[in-house]
Amino acid sequence: MNEFRGKRVLVTGSTDGIGFSTAGKLSALGAHVVVHGRDPERVQRASARVPRSESLVADLSSLGAVRRLVEKLKESPPLALLINNAGVGAGPSRGSRRTSADGFELCWAVNFLAPFALTEWLVLDRASPRAVVNVASLGLEDIDFDDPQTTRGYDGLVAYRRSKLAMIAWTFDLAERFPLMRINAVHPGTFLGSKMVQEMGVATQGTVESGAEAVVDVARRTLGGDGHGAFFDQKHEAHAREQAYDPQVRRRLRRLAQDQVRQAAVA
Repeated sequence: MNEFRGKRVLVTGSTDGIGFSTAGKLSALGAHVVVHGRDPERVQRASARVPRSESLVADLSSLGAVRRLVEKLKESPPLALLINNAGVGAGPSRGSRRTSADGFELCWAVNFLAPFALTEWLVLDRASPRAVVNVASLGLEDIDFDDPQTTRGYDGLVAYRRSKLAMIAWTFDLAERFPLMRINAVHPGTFLGSKMVQEMGVATQGTVESGAEAVVDVARRTLGGDGHGAFFDQKHEAHAREQAYDPQVRRRLRRLAQDQVRQAAVA
């Protein structure tokens, strides 16, 4: 059975790397893919290489842009599948703290707040996708709720790992709150040959194509109802850090994210 044929799928961050490879594989399986990126020219070029695709432009470091993306998505048929793939890494200099358009630490803003806002807004606007796959990481670090923006002793890799733990904890929270919407998270592979990894200057241990295969495999399972509120290390169910499984942590994280999204809306 081909779960993707005729389905409308949004892959955020799909102009290159794992996202672009994922978009291509889904298109080859018959999906109607929405190619997304922040640069209009790159989005146009990527979409031209993905058959049966459409394109949307939004800078996910801005929650205002995320809101406009939601409004644009509501103009078309509902998504069958949302793959929250877009992300930023530790950066070329791990000690240089970067911030988003809304003033949040950049890893937190793009890797967690943007997919949080995109997905939660779609749910609130009754435009929920049938399934959600969050592209996370096996490299995780506990969230410091006393310093969620990592303002003290900044390390880009720590910030990245915290943002990915937040994404996984939120995945579990989503699954608990919306049992009819299928939701999972996946680690696509360690140090794959993406621009993010190359920027960090570490040796690659795999290809973006292998990462895309893992994402597509988990997406197939998610759409098909195999697993709900699970974390996968590539194609196998795995265990994240304990903090992600704590219901109190998940509720606290949700309240924090909601407050930050409101803060950005008011600013």
